[in-house]
Amino acid sequence: MKSIINKKLTPQGKEIRQKVFVEEQGFQKEYDEIDLTAEHLVLYDGDIPKAVGRMFREDPQKPVYTIGRVAVLKEFRGEGLGRVVVEELEQKAKKEGGTAIKLSAQCRVQKFYEKLNYHAVGDVFYDEFCPHICMTKEL
Repeated sequence: MKSIINKKLTPQGKEIRQKVFVEEQGFQKEYDEIDLTAEHLVLYDGDIPKAVGRMFREDPQKPVYTIGRVAVLKEFRGEGLGRVVVEELEQKAKKEGGTAIKLSAQCRVQKFYEKLNYHAVGDVFYDEFCPHICMTKEL
């Protein structure tokens, strides 16, 4: 496995997000202005892109990073690739001086993030039609 982090959303990353969030899960607002400033990770097995995630800082004065848009293509789920994406983004944030990560998780994957030592904060909210929960982790 190798990961490549870019300052822009690559066609491979966009394709994974399109398949997972738009086609599979039915989200309409998949792409946003954050895509223009976030760092985007694509995880490859050889030449095959299998998973994606993005990371950004909402406030450049604070050492808190936000991870989001973590997605693994359906045919590759269960291989631990989501964990690899999150851990690699965490390592990059820590290397850049980050002290904490926050994210908005779909409630159906809350346990996945809890296994990676994230903790839920606040109440459930809806993004489009899907329940989400804010989660944080100290680095």
